[in-house]
Amino acid sequence: MNPKITIKTPWQFLASGFGAGLSPIAPGTMGTLMAIPFWIIFSLTLSLPFYLLMLLLTSIAGIIICQKASDELGVHDHGGIVWDEFVGFWITMIAAPLSWSTIILGFLLFRFFDILKPWPIKIADQRVSGGLGIMLDDMIAGLFAFISLQLILHWIFPLLL
Repeated sequence: MNPKITIKTPWQFLASGFGAGLSPIAPGTMGTLMAIPFWIIFSLTLSLPFYLLMLLLTSIAGIIICQKASDELGVHDHGGIVWDEFVGFWITMIAAPLSWSTIILGFLLFRFFDILKPWPIKIADQRVSGGLGIMLDDMIAGLFAFISLQLILHWIFPLLL
């Protein structure tokens, strides 16, 4: 039986995406939804270099946060740990224009790759342990979703107009 994640310790509060991971239904999806308002703020306030720096820092912090929360829970990748979804979604949205259609498309693409876990995402998920393992599969899913989103925005959408 998995222990229940809480927001009573700083590590679990952060790892749960400020409580989004407490959702009894689809905590990963809730974590991705919770990442959207942060992305909107980042997209309005950060230039691309600073956005990329933020991604680097939140990725490194995420490895530590997820490791500490995982250690506290005694479970490798507890479903309530959703900091990885935050970073994965933010990777998806690198240089994306701010619009509801882009947000929805980025959300759907990230969730698709995060849930389906095609190669090499599945390999990373199965073979890399600790905080890095928790973060890595979502970071790769975010990269796949980023590439897909950029292809759609720059190759498919212009053809439809």
